[in-house]
Amino acid sequence: MRVESESMTEFARVMNPEGMLPDTSQNNHAGGRARLNLDPESVKNGLGQLVLTLVKLLHELLERQALRRIDGGSLNEEEIERLGLTLMRQAEEIQRLREVFGLKEEDLNLDLGPLGSLF
Repeated sequence: MRVESESMTEFARVMNPEGMLPDTSQNNHAGGRARLNLDPESVKNGLGQLVLTLVKLLHELLERQALRRIDGGSLNEEEIERLGLTLMRQAEEIQRLREVFGLKEEDLNLDLGPLGSLF
């Protein structure tokens, strides 16, 4: 299945952090090209949000795989305990990093268009 955005502008709005889109309301540069607002804080937080979103996605996939393995009976009690503890610590670290970057839980969610939301 392939997901496409109807317009590149809409795709850019979804993917770029606030303040990173070109200012097209006026020509800020000789030759009529728009400039990007490259505020270092916005770039850091935008990159942090992107990375944490990917980490959260991988965490969700690992949790689902762990449940399948538990339901399938392929893990013993000790392995289940270690896996649960590892996933719990991973979730706590994701939470801690989310707070460091000042992000809310919904900031790590992705709207996948016709596929729905990531989480």
